[in-house]
Amino acid sequence: MNSLGVVMLVHTALDRVEQVARHWTASGCPVVIHVDRKVGDPDYSDFVAACADDPLILFSERHVCEWGGWGIVAASQSAAALMLERFEDVRHVYLSSGACLPLRPIADLIDYLADRPRVDFIESATTRDVSWTIGGLDLERFTLRFPFSWRKQRKLFDFHVRLQRTLGLRRTIPDGLVPHMGSQWWCLTRQTLSAILQDPKRKEYDRYFRHVWIPDESYFQTLARLYSTHIESRSLTLSKFDYQGRPHMFYDDHLQLLRRSDCFVARKVWHRAERLYQAFLTDQDSALTPAEPNPGKIDRVFSKAVERRVYGRDGLYMQSRFPRAANERSLTAFPYSVFQGFTELFEDFEPWLANATGARVHGHLFHPERAQFAGNETMINGALSDCAALRDYNPSAFLSNVIWNTRGERQCFQFGPSDTQKINEFLARDQNAQIAIISGAWAVPLFRSNLNFADIRCEAARLQQIESKQLRLLDAARAKARIHIWTMADFVESPIEPLQTILEDMGAPQPTHLTEPPTMIDLSGFGKFLQNLKNQGMHPYLMGDFPVNDVFGAQAKSFKKPYLVQ
Repeated sequence: MNSLGVVMLVHTALDRVEQVARHWTASGCPVVIHVDRKVGDPDYSDFVAACADDPLILFSERHVCEWGGWGIVAASQSAAALMLERFEDVRHVYLSSGACLPLRPIADLIDYLADRPRVDFIESATTRDVSWTIGGLDLERFTLRFPFSWRKQRKLFDFHVRLQRTLGLRRTIPDGLVPHMGSQWWCLTRQTLSAILQDPKRKEYDRYFRHVWIPDESYFQTLARLYSTHIESRSLTLSKFDYQGRPHMFYDDHLQLLRRSDCFVARKVWHRAERLYQAFLTDQDSALTPAEPNPGKIDRVFSKAVERRVYGRDGLYMQSRFPRAANERSLTAFPYSVFQGFTELFEDFEPWLANATGARVHGHLFHPERAQFAGNETMINGALSDCAALRDYNPSAFLSNVIWNTRGERQCFQFGPSDTQKINEFLARDQNAQIAIISGAWAVPLFRSNLNFADIRCEAARLQQIESKQLRLLDAARAKARIHIWTMADFVESPIEPLQTILEDMGAPQPTHLTEPPTMIDLSGFGKFLQNLKNQGMHPYLMGDFPVNDVFGAQAKSFKKPYLVQ
């Protein structure tokens, strides 16, 4: 008794189609094959001749099948009608494609359906309940006309949709029909399928659905609701789609994934996946054990694939996934720290920080002359050169590569208004960045320099303008970095507390309790230096309220002791 019949809609890889069809018929399941009319007559004739020795393989009337068009429904109707006519014992008809591959012994599927003789397996949901339409139309696919191909005549398609909306044109849905949508791949009982094909109103329904967009996802899904006594709104075919609505292709390395799904049939399987065809078509004893189909078992893998496709890996850019502002998360692969004004204020700050945190501490990575890598190296992980010209060609890519190639090890580097500033917006938007700034500390090297005061004043005005612009950028609402900013006056007054905050944010080895800061540069006379700048017409406001007397200078001298980290 042939209780299960299979309809196959095919258009390519006919040698694989023959192999799968014979696999179905070897278990006693008749197969009706519809070959797309776009397949040339010689190829079609050769294919029919190759299958002629199998009495359970038949070929139906051919139609031209275009994506989103009526031809796919017409092909399904013709093949299903021939199946019901020629094989009277068939109780369920399973619709599949040439890219479908049985995953379990056919006997499992036959037994499964025999236990459910009145159940129709077809995904069928109303438009308000459908959440999987991507970039398409929901209710409008049933109320507008679609005479043009979405793929081949996209401009005409879009224009015609806009025109109908503008003119308020709407089609009338036939009485008694409630539009439903779902997967094209169904398994219907003879009773339901024959009722659809023999309905007295079929011409009316066909005429209506002929101008519905993508009718293969709504024709049987809607009409099955009129006749079925028991619908399981799910497909027995495993098919997964990416975030753009395109079907995932299964390859040889998906073998174990497909086994875990417990599903009866999968699509789309690459026609050259030799390992999959060999495993599932010849080694059925070692295939999946009898169980309820559960594609949810592998949903996590596909969710991860979608996430990887949309977001990629933090800090890694490639040609297949250029970063998009709306979808980006961390711009780099690992947390890192940026220090501004610390080397200007403290002696030997870089070795102190490396000792206190265990991080790799660089100098000014964006120094105008060269990238100052830790240990005065000229090249670091990933063959990244210290060449300023290469770095400045794409500063954000340079920093991303530094962090990617050293991920797992905390990176710290110095920054300041004298450095290349193109990286500022990138730093502000990167949630992996920890930025600590002592505003106005750039004035300390000028204070200690031997330049003419007129030159100092011009340089101070330039650096203050650059740092002011940077601070405004960091204060913007879209900044995602962890940012700490202290004026120089506030920091010098009590340096231990902010340093302790920085170390804790960096996750320094525990226990970490800072009792002494690193040795601070002698600031005696710095207040008078700032006052002289004011007297010369330059207003240095980023340092905060720095007193003219030597209060901070004396305080800085008191910090000239060895630091202590316990």
